[in-house]
Formats: sequence, structure tokens, C-alpha cells
Amino acid sequence: MTTPHTLFSAASGFESAAQVTLLPVGHRSRGLHGHSYLATVRADLSAGWAPFPGGEVEALRARLEECLAPLDYQLLNNTIAQPTDENIARWIRERLDVPGIAQIGIQSTAHSGVDLDAAGMAHVWRRYRFQAAHRLPQVPLGHKCGRMHGHGFEVIVHANQDLGTRDLSIDYDHLDEVWAPLHHQLNYQCLNDIAGLDNPTSEVISSWLWQRLKPQLPELSWVTVYETGSCGANFDGESYRIWKELTLDSAIQLKRAPDGSALRSIHGHTYTLRLHLSAPLDTVMGWTVDFGDVKTLFDPIFKAIDHRPLYEIADMADGDTASIAAWILEKARAQLPQLDRVDLYETRGCGAIVSAASEGPALPV
Repeated sequence: MTTPHTLFSAASGFESAAQVTLLPVGHRSRGLHGHSYLATVRADLSAGWAPFPGGEVEALRARLEECLAPLDYQLLNNTIAQPTDENIARWIRERLDVPGIAQIGIQSTAHSGVDLDAAGMAHVWRRYRFQAAHRLPQVPLGHKCGRMHGHGFEVIVHANQDLGTRDLSIDYDHLDEVWAPLHHQLNYQCLNDIAGLDNPTSEVISSWLWQRLKPQLPELSWVTVYETGSCGANFDGESYRIWKELTLDSAIQLKRAPDGSALRSIHGHTYTLRLHLSAPLDTVMGWTVDFGDVKTLFDPIFKAIDHRPLYEIADMADGDTASIAAWILEKARAQLPQLDRVDLYETRGCGAIVSAASEGPALPV
């Protein structure tokens, strides 16, 4: 495994009104309206940037909130001429005084947003849902997924606006138009009965969607499929990645925090933990790694850190999210060699990503 690198993540919300006047007359977003926006930043912070090692997330969150203050409870047009999600993200990127910014995200609704990557490319995304049944015909006898069952599937379509000429950052309607025929084909259906989906794993569904979306949407960059709210797969036209999400309720204290800091005292969080795995597709099973195997193999590590005082674990450097995530990555890879990234959030969007892989799409937080 290559040497892991760490990105620190912070998020903050703001309430604003906006008008996007370059849209056609009659478009709903041309009129005055408002959103509860969520801004996120991921950064490769230099040593010594934060007041103390382990204080990076809190310092990053404070810096983001300071940057967003002029937008909160304001008419965005007074500050940003055309306040599309992309333009808001670019405004933040230009003004946020933070080193090593890898990504800026703006989520204007629970189902749509824009992520600027390190190269300044704007990845527009939109979330869709469909209700369907399926069974996995290749699993061993007795495996629960071999029985006919169902899911409320979610799909996120990610498109790189800067690869095309269409203004996708404001034209979520175009993504809706591209998705609509697929929704009609999948919703309230048995997926096994659809050509090409006789073995409908999350990975197979993601590649099936890619093959049908890409000709209609050349800017397509990723397809994300949530099989449940806590697991799913990404496909970028070449490689697959899956993730499994869990929650931890753990006690910590930051040993390197200065005397008098609240972070030095014993406290705790309900953490959101995402395990990311990358492997070649098993063409018989139709998956990279069985989600059930991930849960089973990770369970001993989970039990060692859930409802536990993490400050008593001798070989965990400290109680900050970067230290915990690095510890989890190191320990879990002994049982899950496909694991190459651990995301750990102490509150919504605030935490650390420790990864030995290239960055994939940012999942909504």
C-alpha cells in the first residue's frame, strides 16, 4: 500500500436567498428563492497550520465559517452576480484562506450540488431514487441476498461541467431529462428481469447505468449507487469502488490540546465511519467484495472502538479524527487488504479522510 495521506474536512451551513437571472423566463430558479446551503472544504493542511496537532478540524471549521459570514441571511446576488452552486463554490475557493485545498463543495438541496476538485473542475451532481426488487443468483446457498428482496435504491449522477459546453451547474433540469427514461425502466421493477441486470449487484447496476448515461451525457464522471443508506458502489467507466458506512459512539480526549482547552477533557462523539475498498470486479459474483464480508471481517475492530474510551488504546496516537482514522486503516487492512481509505466524521462533514488511493467522488454528507 502506498503511504497514506490525510485530508481534513469541515462543513458549515448558511441561509441565503438568490436569483439566477441568466435562466429562461419562467424557470423556477430565476425567481427569488432561498436555500439552506451546506459548504464543505477538504484540505491537505501543512504541519503547524493549526494551533496544535489534532486541532486541524476545529480550526478549519472556524476558518470556513468566517469565510461564509458575508453570505449568511443575505441576498447572494448582492455579492455574487449569478449565484449558481458552482459560482458560490468558486467564490468560497477564492476567499478561503486555507493551504492545500483539495475540494470545495456546495450542496443547495439534499439532492443536488457541485464539488470543485483540486484542479478547479466543477463536478455537478444530482441524486435520484427508484424502488425495485432483486436477487443475486451467484451467491452461496443460504446467503440472504440469494432470496428475492427489495431496496429503495439511490443513484447519484456526477458530471464534470468543465468537459463540456453545457452549463450543467445551473441546469439540473438537463440531468433530470437524461435520468427520466432510466427511472421509468427501473422503478417498481424486478431488476433481474431487465436485460443486462440478471446479476444486479451495486457494481453491476453502476456500470449498467454508466453504459446508458455516457452516450447521452459525455460529461459524466461517476455513477454512484446506494443499495442501502449505508453501502454502495462507484463506477467511473474503468474501476469500481465500494464503501460501507457505520456509526461509532466513542469517548476521546485530545492529549496534544493545550491546558484549558475543552478538547483536552474527556468528551465524545457519534462518529460516521466510511470504509472504502477497491478491487477488480469478480465477473462471476458480480461484486468486488461482499458487503456482508466487509461487515464480518471488520467487526472485531469495530467492537474495539465502539462504546469505548479511545484514549486508553495505547497505540492510537491521539483522539483526533485523523489519528483514529489512520489507526483504523492500519488495523483493518490485515483482514481487509482491499481497504484503501477511511473517512471519519465527528459531526456532519467535519473530520478526516486517510487514504492510500486517488480521490473519488465526494458523497453527500
